[in-house]
Amino acid sequence: MKRFFIILSIATLAFTSCREQKTETKEVIREVHVETTDDTPEPDNEGILERAAKKVDDEVNKEINEEIEKIGDDN
Repeated sequence: MKRFFIILSIATLAFTSCREQKTETKEVIREVHVETTDDTPEPDNEGILERAAKKVDDEVNKEINEEIEKIGDDN
């Protein structure tokens, strides 16, 4: 009888310890909208080429305005 219980206990340990443990996980994604009350100005979303082009345009416009003033002074 003792032998039967020992074999039965070893068999139950062998069958229960080898089972795969399945764990289910859920992925929760939460989207949050944040409003800021900061009064700091936002940086420009322009690239370096756009900023450089603006500087060149300003310089060219100044030169054109100077030439127009020179022509206008001759009259």
